[in-house]
This record gives sequence, structure tokens and C-alpha cells, in this order.
Amino acid sequence: MRVEVWSDVVCPWCYVGKRRLETALEQFPHRDQVEVVWRSFQLDPSIPEGETHATLPALARKYGQSEDAMRQNMRRLEEVAAAEGLTYDLAGGISGNTSLAHELLHLAAERGVQGELKELLLHAHFEESRSVFDVDSLVALGAEVGLDETEAREVLTDRRYRAAVDQDSATAQSLGATGVPFFVVDRRYGAAGAQPAELLLQVLERAWADANPLVTVPAAEGCDDGSCAV
Repeated sequence: MRVEVWSDVVCPWCYVGKRRLETALEQFPHRDQVEVVWRSFQLDPSIPEGETHATLPALARKYGQSEDAMRQNMRRLEEVAAAEGLTYDLAGGISGNTSLAHELLHLAAERGVQGELKELLLHAHFEESRSVFDVDSLVALGAEVGLDETEAREVLTDRRYRAAVDQDSATAQSLGATGVPFFVVDRRYGAAGAQPAELLLQVLERAWADANPLVTVPAAEGCDDGSCAV
């Protein structure tokens, strides 16, 4: 079974959704046969590469709210994250273009450490206030999960995975995704948003049942309706 997750490394709900998926997988008896693939989705690809800005005032302007109102919204989300074991400081966050981070995730997928890098990027951004926007920072983060620093720098310089990032985004659009996180199981079942672990588990179970229907042998003598005829 393949679970594809479209998300961004600066999306606070995406980190919550990741934790909830992990909780669902812990309860799923066939979790050893599940492959999780992290797909690229940029919340704001219009941000110029190489530029960063404070998240709080930018979101307040975007949604037409005061900074105090936005700070209150962020606090509520921080409480949701805390219930999943995550420690956020959203009001002090920095935003930027995440294309390079997604390109590095494609390299990590080819090297077999995509899951590890995805977790590290989210943790670095939300819980350590480390940059995930520039080449030097990303190369250092990649090295922490075993990526070769020279190769990572080359990949982020020649942009060989940029088309793959764009393709992920196009696929998400074709599947009907309007936001993230967006979970797709075997390209047949989808769940939008940071759904509760219980719902994600139901999706996994349904997908597994449909892919592995019960096989029966021809009927033999037996009992019907709780009684037996001798």
C-alpha cells in the first residue's frame, strides 16, 4: 500500500497531520507493508527565492486581521500541536520560498532517507527556528540524515529536481487538492486536511480491504442461522 502526502515544510497543520498519520499507522496491523511518500506542495510559491519575512504580520495582512487576532489564532493552533507532542512558536516564525527544500526531499527519496529528512525539516522550522530556505542551511540539514554534502549542494545549485516539484504540484491539483496536508492512498482514497488519526486509520483499513478481498472456498456442510440439521 502506498500513502502519498502532499505537504509543505512551513505548514503547521502538515506537521500535525504527519503526527496523526504516524499514530494511525501505529494502530494499523499491516503498517510494515505501507510505503509513505512525501509529495511537494508550496503554500506560497510567489515568495521570491532568497527572501524571508516574518510570518505573523504577513498572515495578518493576507487574511485582513490584526496582528493580535492572528496571534490568538496561532496560539490555538499551538495548543492543537502540543496535543500531538509538538512545540510551536508560530508568532516568531519566518516564512520563505520552499522550492529548494522540496527539491532536496526528492534527492532524499532517491537515497532512501526522505522520511527522515521530512521530519527534520519540519522539526528544524517549527521547533528549532532554523532556516529551511537557503542552500547552506539545507545542505547542513541534509547531512544530518546522511546525504552527501557535495551532491546536495550540486542538486540545489543546478535545480535538477525543480521539474519534479512542479509535477507534484500539478498532480495535487489534478487530484482535487486545494490545501495541505492532502493524503492519498493507492491513488483511490483521499483525505484532506489534518484529519484525526481515527479517520486516517479508517481510510487505511478501507484501502487494505479493497486491495485484499476475502478469498473463500466453495461452501461445504455446516450450520445456518445458529442451528444444525443432523
